[in-house]
Parts: sequence; structure tokens; C-alpha cells
Amino acid sequence: MAVRRLAPKELQPASFAFSEENLAWAKAQIAKYPEGRQASAVIPILWRAQEQNGGWTSEAAIRVVADMLDMPYIRVFEVATFYTMFQLQPVGKKAHVQVCGTTPCMLRGAGDLIAACKHRIHHDPFHLSADGNFSWEEVECLGSCVNAPMVMIWKDTYEDLTKESFEKVLDGFAADNPPKPGPQNGRQFASPITGLTTLKGDGAADKKS
Repeated sequence: MAVRRLAPKELQPASFAFSEENLAWAKAQIAKYPEGRQASAVIPILWRAQEQNGGWTSEAAIRVVADMLDMPYIRVFEVATFYTMFQLQPVGKKAHVQVCGTTPCMLRGAGDLIAACKHRIHHDPFHLSADGNFSWEEVECLGSCVNAPMVMIWKDTYEDLTKESFEKVLDGFAADNPPKPGPQNGRQFASPITGLTTLKGDGAADKKS
């Protein structure tokens, strides 16, 4: 995994402030934890800050979250730079694509998905497409190995992809009509593509002592 750093100063907004709605939501998250344990809310609140900030986490947002939770800035910075769910520089307005590049996905065709990103978005990761609508990166395991290869776009995963079905996913986001998340080959969750092969009876075998 590449070293993760904040965006350069020229890309950083001067300030960040939660909207009234998001501030109320953040306070409700903090209230879930005992006094002195407010730091436990750092991930959801930082995520909400990222959503409000156009899909990326600015230095100003990190400082606001740190002050809200009475945490040293460096502690929130550590969280933001550790988890790839937090983007540290501007991303595509319509979609930021995270392609899983771990072994199961690579064996199942992740290289084709990366090639599509290079062709349709930008040759290099963390760069915006010409229209500013898309960006991409390769990340470590996203936890859907049985549905490899897969990508994550914002909060949703798109699984069981081929180059063709991935192109359709990108087309959907480009048209502001994203497809339904999950497997893109018709199967339900991680069940066999051919349907169930076991536990098809009335369960009598399970009732035997």
C-alpha cells in the first residue's frame, strides 16, 4: 500500500464546518458513549465529514473532528491516514472507484478492472478524469473474496464483475443512475451461481439427535 498523505496546501480548503443536520447527527453519535470515551465516535463522524466535503477528508475537517472529540490532531490524522475508506485529496464528483487488488480478486480478473479504470478515468490512480467526475485507486482486501473480483464505490460494493459488467457500472454512475450494489452476475449475495445445492429438504436431518 502506498504512503498516505494529506493533499497539498493549495488543494486544502481554508475551513470546514458541519451543516446543522450533520452536527446534530454527530452529537447523537457522541452521546452513545460514556463520558471520557468520545473518541470512540471518531470513525463515523470523520466519515460524515468526508461525505459532506465532497467525498474526501481535508485537514480542516480533521481538526474540526479532533476538537469535537477532544482528541489531539495527530490521533485523528492517524485514523484518516490508516483507513483507505478516507480519501485525503479531491475525488471524482460522481464516483471514486476502489479496486480490490488482493490475491483472490487478481486471480479472478481484477487486472481487467484496473485496465478499465486506466482507460476510462486516468492512467494513474488518485487523478481525476478529464471531466472531474471519476477517480480510482487500488486497495487491499475489501472483504468480498468469494465474490471476486469486486470494487467499492463510495459505501457500496459491486461484485462478481467482468470487464463488461464493470463498464456498465461506470456507465450507470456517469448517467446518475447507479446500478444496484452487490453481485453483478445475478446470484444472491454469496450463494452458488447455480442455486442451492444443500439444505433443500424439510430439515429433518438436522433434527436427528
